[in-house]
Amino acid sequence: MSSLATQGVTTPTVKYRTPSVHPEGIKFVVIAAAITAALWWLVDWDILGWLMAGITLWVAAFFRDPVRVTPQGPGLVVSPADGLVCQIAEVEAPRQVAGENGLAIGSYTRVSIFMSVFDVHINRSPIAGTVRKLVYVPGKFLNADLDKASEDNERQYFVVENADGVRIAFTQIAGLVARRIMRFVKEGDTVAAGARIGLIRFGSRVDVFLPAGTAPTVALGQRAIAGETILGRLGQTDAAAGISQ
Repeated sequence: MSSLATQGVTTPTVKYRTPSVHPEGIKFVVIAAAITAALWWLVDWDILGWLMAGITLWVAAFFRDPVRVTPQGPGLVVSPADGLVCQIAEVEAPRQVAGENGLAIGSYTRVSIFMSVFDVHINRSPIAGTVRKLVYVPGKFLNADLDKASEDNERQYFVVENADGVRIAFTQIAGLVARRIMRFVKEGDTVAAGARIGLIRFGSRVDVFLPAGTAPTVALGQRAIAGETILGRLGQTDAAAGISQ
């Protein structure tokens, strides 16, 4: 199939847009800026003032909410988080979301994405559909890199069912410095693939459970982009392989 360029079709030019700050983060930016101003007033831009100015910029960057272009197509499962693909494992359906309105009992491929404090922390729905189940589980704040974080840490489960009745579960997991998980949706809501569904403050992990017969199309160590990176195609069994270089 020829490309648009070879057909003589000119496509629109897309320019870079500076990401906005999510409303949830504005109060933190204002607080950090106020402390910076106070230090400037008291110490006339001593090292503490410059340090706080840097922290203010980091807080604004942490809560950045960039526009994402979500791939469209049947069976696509997109990443719900920015970050590093840190684990891919075969696991049983989490007991918290197994059963009624949740996942069927059985084996799933869990793709874990670690978000550092420098990643975008807005989380997005991996598929279009209806939110069937939400389960919040209080817990610890272990390093999100650890495998047991999926069972021990504070977390929020989501189950979304698409138009074909396929359900995808994913989990927001608090990390070592994360102290609050937020969700923007409720049970019964309809969401688009790539729609914003929540955020985590500060540093954390998201697990996605791909159903049997769907292999991940990402590799360990790969960087994922929320709402854009394709994690898998429902029914496709060819797993991706990667080379670190």
